[in-house]
Amino acid sequence: MKWEDERQSSNVEDRRASSGGGGGMPSMGMMMAFWPIIRPLLRTKFGWMIIGLGVVAYMAGYNPLALIGGQGGSVAPVDKAKDDKSAAFISTVLASTEDVWKKELRGYREPVMVLFRGSTQSGCGFASAQMGPFYCPADQKVYLDLGFFDELASRHNAPGDFAQAYVLAHEVGHHIQNLQGTLEKVQQAKQQWGGQSTKANALQVKVELQADCYAGAWAYHAHNEFDILEPGDAEEALRAASAIGDDTLQRQAQGTVRPDAFTHGSSAQRVEWFRRGFTSGDIGACNTFQ
Repeated sequence: MKWEDERQSSNVEDRRASSGGGGGMPSMGMMMAFWPIIRPLLRTKFGWMIIGLGVVAYMAGYNPLALIGGQGGSVAPVDKAKDDKSAAFISTVLASTEDVWKKELRGYREPVMVLFRGSTQSGCGFASAQMGPFYCPADQKVYLDLGFFDELASRHNAPGDFAQAYVLAHEVGHHIQNLQGTLEKVQQAKQQWGGQSTKANALQVKVELQADCYAGAWAYHAHNEFDILEPGDAEEALRAASAIGDDTLQRQAQGTVRPDAFTHGSSAQRVEWFRRGFTSGDIGACNTFQ
């Protein structure tokens, strides 16, 4: 993807130096996020010992949640030069989504992208690297740990800068859904169904596939207007869409596939809907709810 000479977005909140798991002293937000876990530990000597080990692990660049039964483990040492280049790249992609959607969607309001390392606090609660990139409608921000892109390449075999661009464009697609009222309507429907998880999952799949289609539509307009694509870029996005399909992830994790548990769609579905947006550029063609 051609991006080095393009502008970077100013709607970036860089918390990499202050978020959890990266060394240094934890921020107040991090301390508040861990408080429900820390509070009961203060009542016993053993608890104090666990807290001490957690502090040492945090300062050394490890996830303290791993010491108290949570997810995570060591955090790989960060190559600052590489990390800064990744931040510049993804900020440029965000700027491209701004340029496209401000032109294509009347009244478009830009989201903020939060870059963090390890963990941070969001308007939707505690955020950790293990959650992957996500959009929070409560504060209209996209949360992204840049380490996810290393995992996308190594664990899911989906390397490439345009694979990363697709991931961000998908999250911006959720922002569009929020502005359109789609996310609110979906949430209301889920609440009405109560414990009907199968119905809720099926509806969430439609949300995710529409965001994939919006990501494809962004790529269509960005290339037509700014000539950003290089040979192989579209294939990188399609490979990423396939690699993070529910069936592929389930098969890797447990050896079986359960369609009723899908929340993002199968690999084939994700590829299909990204391609639909990418070939037409028409978000009207992205109605997955029909």
